[in-house]
Amino acid sequence: MGVSSNESIQLCIFDLRRGQNEGQELDKILFFFPAGFPFSKQLSVIGLSEALITFTRIFSPEAACEVIEAELHSHVFHEAEPDIWMVMVVEKSNDSEPIWGDDALRKVLKEIHSLFVMFHGSIREMLEKESSGGLTRRHLYSFIMDYLRACKKQSPWDNCCCGNGEVAVSNDFLAGKKLLLPSFRDSLKERGTVQMLTISREAAIEVQSLARVLESSAGNTLCYSLILFQDLLVSTTLSPADTINLFTYAVLRLTPHALSSGSSSWSYVRKGITASNAASESNMTHPNSMSESFYGSSDISSGEDDYYHVVRPLQSDKWSKGKDGYLVTDLWGAEVGTWVFATPTVWLQQTGEKMYLCVYQHRSLTLMLMIPVSSVPNGEQGVAEVRQRIIENASLKILKVEEKLSKGWGGENAYHVSGYRYLLVDGDRNVSRASPATKVTTLTKESLLAMNKLRQEVELEKSRAKLDRCNFEKDLEICVRAKNNAWVISRVTRGKELYMVLEKANETLLYASDAVEKFSDRYAIGVLSLVWSIVFFHAQITILIEKTIFSLNEKVFLKNLEDFGLYFYSFFIWESKILLPKKL
Repeated sequence: MGVSSNESIQLCIFDLRRGQNEGQELDKILFFFPAGFPFSKQLSVIGLSEALITFTRIFSPEAACEVIEAELHSHVFHEAEPDIWMVMVVEKSNDSEPIWGDDALRKVLKEIHSLFVMFHGSIREMLEKESSGGLTRRHLYSFIMDYLRACKKQSPWDNCCCGNGEVAVSNDFLAGKKLLLPSFRDSLKERGTVQMLTISREAAIEVQSLARVLESSAGNTLCYSLILFQDLLVSTTLSPADTINLFTYAVLRLTPHALSSGSSSWSYVRKGITASNAASESNMTHPNSMSESFYGSSDISSGEDDYYHVVRPLQSDKWSKGKDGYLVTDLWGAEVGTWVFATPTVWLQQTGEKMYLCVYQHRSLTLMLMIPVSSVPNGEQGVAEVRQRIIENASLKILKVEEKLSKGWGGENAYHVSGYRYLLVDGDRNVSRASPATKVTTLTKESLLAMNKLRQEVELEKSRAKLDRCNFEKDLEICVRAKNNAWVISRVTRGKELYMVLEKANETLLYASDAVEKFSDRYAIGVLSLVWSIVFFHAQITILIEKTIFSLNEKVFLKNLEDFGLYFYSFFIWESKILLPKKL
């Protein structure tokens, strides 16, 4: 569902440690959308948010405020860093059913902050280095506006019907530019998770071998790798948090699909086709003159800044594939005194290290190698040497892996289960699997609204358990009969969540329950936990073992893995039974 980009939504970031003296109130504002709002209104929104935060701390000093529901607005809070708050204020619609979930909105705020920190570092550290806050505001403004307009491709919901003749996207979207929040149509998606490719035992061995060759190309330096096929994760040696951040960025900007389309499948800003769009676009990207000086940019469509080069990694159409297979971009500028593009860098959340990001692509296979900046004394020359070694050492393995994965790839509908529209989530490992988006669009609006409401109930139960300081491990199952007689079902077991819509199972509750049992028995039980555990397990064990037996051959390496009590290559194969580990 779209909301207009003027007064229906406000998104702001402010620092409670700043602007506490009279006359200095503007200092606390780090970002505000829409930027064209008069400062008096910006301060009013932030002042109310600050008051709500202070008031709720009286009753819950240890747990920060997350959501406050007023009669006309929803206030969604996220304390990104100590005393640095992100707040989204959304005007409620006139519909009797809620069109978005508060938890989904909070995940948007979390994703903005996580991606920002990955590229620019901590907001607090930036403020400490430059007390005026001007540079931080420029970074935040350009980054978040790029995020909001990150994708121009329309989603599968565009120009489709909701199964009952109702157009999924109303004509209101054509009246200027609108912000698209995660709505009830996204209730079978899970932001902040990775989607993984299920592969065979033989392919898993090849992938693991390729990952070791990639990381050994940097010598004795401890590097990290991420391997994707299409838009799905295949292997990672990063921590779960860093994996999510880099996976999100890769799907958005680096995978073959992102490069070919210049966009990704999700978007919060959509263009209409009327003449009013031009004015709306101008208002959104070009704030008024006072805001221009405050946020430090009068034209965020330009990558240049008069005083400081602001890196804008989310700009579209800035990555391209070179003749050698490596992806290149000018977003990070050029090496001083040369025309050589600077290698992109990211900050890892787990280690706090600054890493060079090298991306190689062969057909549908995308390889990402992270090399510590501190371990490359020669800068770009040293990175170029590592890239060359990768081509020399890993070319044949890359070809072989891509060929094996392509043969086993079932296409975009590989994980479709006939008769079911589902979402599987492993919250402990941040992994999800869902029905293809094109299949979800066949559901009616009533079914999706019911699922959205059901997910809010589950999130409420989880929040209550968190406040009660107990692990949310109790079994929970909720079955709801929607207005259109569809069954909407949620099942939570030991941190694993299953959400399902059955529009054809309109017989009885027993019939719907039996359908869920059949799905769980064949597809759900153990899928996410097994696949992620094995991939992450073998990645971490690889690091541990290579420290001691780096020079030994593959047979000895596998023998040591057996000693750990698990064959890492026992993967779940889709459309067949789960291949459980041979030893535990």
